[in-house]
Amino acid sequence: MAETVITVKDVKIRYRYLKKISLVKSMFSLKKFAKTDYFEAIKGISFEVEKGQILGIVGKNGSGKSTLLRAIAGIFSADEGVIDLHGNSVSLMSIGVGFKRPLTGRENIYLSGMLLGFSKEKIDERIDEIIEFSELGKFIDRPVKTYSSGMHSKLAFSISAILETEIMLIDEVLSVGDAKFKKKSFEKMKSLIKDKDRTVVIVSHSTETLQKLCDNILWIHDGEMKMMGPTAEVLPKYNEFMS
Repeated sequence: MAETVITVKDVKIRYRYLKKISLVKSMFSLKKFAKTDYFEAIKGISFEVEKGQILGIVGKNGSGKSTLLRAIAGIFSADEGVIDLHGNSVSLMSIGVGFKRPLTGRENIYLSGMLLGFSKEKIDERIDEIIEFSELGKFIDRPVKTYSSGMHSKLAFSISAILETEIMLIDEVLSVGDAKFKKKSFEKMKSLIKDKDRTVVIVSHSTETLQKLCDNILWIHDGEMKMMGPTAEVLPKYNEFMS
């Protein structure tokens, strides 16, 4: 019987924002404070991911893909519903997430590794491999705030790829960086996927990448699940819809 490693049940995630009231209106109203409104980014999504499965998530911009991924990673909390990782360790590859900008790349490797649950000794064993894979050279000892988006991508991918967790969440990282690094990261990802004990969830606008890597696809539209199933069934319908 297949082992479930990610359970998402009836999850809803809302963003709160303030709606400003104009000065003129406030002069004629006792309610002079900004009004709080809510936007529901995820609207009651449910699904499960089995151990060793490679799940791709697609949807137009603003559909809630990254919000859902960050909720699975524990960065966001669901307003309603349950997200259960069944005790498995998880890492998120995403531009600008999890890095302290004033710290150097090297310092961020240690910080990220410890947040993933690795000891300093374990990180010491792998740090040279992480730095070499990242191709950052002397920039590894410069503040992350000086990095380009491509350099962020390289560091994020290298940390998660070398410090391997049981669940890997990838948010568009494979599509950023120079051509050489894209090819190298894609090959690395394929080698990681060969491990049947590792589960991967990928958010990407590159249907070509998802076609090559993923077993199943979750299609989200305006915060709701539109379709989920085998890649060969879902992607053609998604591509037709988007065209």
